[in-house]
Amino acid sequence: MQRKLKVGLIGYGYAGKNFHAPLITSIPGMELAKVVQQKLDSAKERYPGVEVVRSANDLFQDQSIDLIIIATPSTDHYTFTRDALLASKHVIVEKPFTVRSSEARSLIALAREQKKMLSVFHNRRFDGDFKTIRELHGQGLLGRLTDVRFSWDRYMPKVDVSAWRESSAPGAGILYDLAIHFIDQALYLFGMPSHIHADIRKQREHAETDDFFDIVLTYENGPRVTLEASLLRREKGPRYTLHGTKGFFVKYGEDPQEEALLQGLTPAWADWGKDKPDRFGALDLTFAGQHFIGRIETMAGSYEQYYQNVYDHIVHGAELIVKPEDAQAAVRLIELAQESSESGKTIAVNL
Repeated sequence: MQRKLKVGLIGYGYAGKNFHAPLITSIPGMELAKVVQQKLDSAKERYPGVEVVRSANDLFQDQSIDLIIIATPSTDHYTFTRDALLASKHVIVEKPFTVRSSEARSLIALAREQKKMLSVFHNRRFDGDFKTIRELHGQGLLGRLTDVRFSWDRYMPKVDVSAWRESSAPGAGILYDLAIHFIDQALYLFGMPSHIHADIRKQREHAETDDFFDIVLTYENGPRVTLEASLLRREKGPRYTLHGTKGFFVKYGEDPQEEALLQGLTPAWADWGKDKPDRFGALDLTFAGQHFIGRIETMAGSYEQYYQNVYDHIVHGAELIVKPEDAQAAVRLIELAQESSESGKTIAVNL
């Protein structure tokens, strides 16, 4: 019989409710056993078999729990992850891994001491558009990439003072919320850059934390990679733009999985992760002496692949796709981006 991993979830807010719980319950080898909610019991309404508890200590002390998911505000990631590892649990922590890279390094060392798996939920590696880009790059269809741009355009002119992401708390702001995704994708595609230059700002009236970033990653003998986002862009530009010596690829729109999850759908849905044809990316390339201009179907997104890989790693010893060292490097680049923005200088990357 297939081994079941009993899972405990700390936090049932936006990430816990809309991402982690439905994805966990879509994996046959995982059982969502306990959810930590301080006041409400809403997790039990959707998952009647789940036990709702008020304290994370209930998960740490439960010897039947194999894996703990931490879906709390970033400021709590280090403490909960440390305590879960000390309780001898495998751990997945929502991105960003930690607020400071030094915290991430200490957790990686602790996981090794405890001989437990530690991973970070960098689900955007499993966006369909990013998977398509990775395939195009892997096959070399665009030639040597020269100029790459990732953009996250939103229009949210009013500051929500009740939201922790809009507060001045450590780990708040779109740098830790959105830039961390793009940085992880850039690292996954191109590896560690040699230099970083960043412009990070508060653009909205009454903003307490950053709501704009423009980050340039420099790769020796590689492309110039620009990562940008703003909460004051009414008209959305391309999500991904890649120029190479043999052609270019331009993709508009966001991966459909988040919206599907918000609608209560799961990976069991027949059209899960499938992009709309009118949002397929534009491709222009010269290949084998032929000039091709057209659109390419977006690969299906697969957030559930992250959890399936975690299960296969713990139970069968498969290689972990999102390693904690990757997530620690992303946090380190966040720190260097902040340093660059504050100094106005280009910073050499060091880990």
